[in-house]
Amino acid sequence: MSSLSNQELIRYSRQLLLPEIDENAQLKLKAARVLIIGLGGLGSPAAFYLAASGIGQLTLVDHDEVELSNLQRQILYKISHIGQSKSKAAGKTLQALNNQVSLSSISEKLDEQNAKSLVENCDLVLDCSDNFKTRYLINRLAKQFAKPLVSGAAMGWQGQLCIVDNKDDNAPCYECLFANQGASSALNCDTLGVISPLLGVIGAQQAIAAILLLLGEGNLPQFLQFDAQSFMQSAFAFTKSKTCTVCNKR
Repeated sequence: MSSLSNQELIRYSRQLLLPEIDENAQLKLKAARVLIIGLGGLGSPAAFYLAASGIGQLTLVDHDEVELSNLQRQILYKISHIGQSKSKAAGKTLQALNNQVSLSSISEKLDEQNAKSLVENCDLVLDCSDNFKTRYLINRLAKQFAKPLVSGAAMGWQGQLCIVDNKDDNAPCYECLFANQGASSALNCDTLGVISPLLGVIGAQQAIAAILLLLGEGNLPQFLQFDAQSFMQSAFAFTKSKTCTVCNKR
């Protein structure tokens, strides 16, 4: 059985002090393959923390380039990254943070063909995208290939987190909660604005949820809502929808 190197024991020593994360658990994280869709305000903190925590393989997907307006909230990037591919710039930043993590940067727009292969070949999906068309596609494929899905969203002062363990065939999916209306919403950070630290809160929660799912630890909520102005957070469960085309098709 493989073991952690001396460097890894030092790097992850604070995690290894936790009773839930012994060396075997850290090795599970090292063996994990996590797919991150979207490297903006949510994907930035989520990717940072997953790389720092020792996830063995991160696949980073984003077709956009870094713009000046991104720097208010997308903490993976610096002024020198403006004009560069987000996925490639993110890969450089994360490699500098932890060179023991294997990183794949995909600078293509997500579509049916490439998304299918990416989801099929990962252990868990983080949906950090900013539009419903992409969310519905990721949700459908995560359900099809029984991959745990952690989907985050944030606008204005409001954030939310949807956690679906698709290894459980009885689990509802994202579309059970947010029915597919066949049209993408124009409501996002570009149109409504967002307070910068809110994305850090939700992105970090996505990273925690991913780690717990990979380790099989914790009694995770299915849906969380967070109000950054009042600091109120609420959680609730939801069930499969009889009209959900994803669950009923499966």
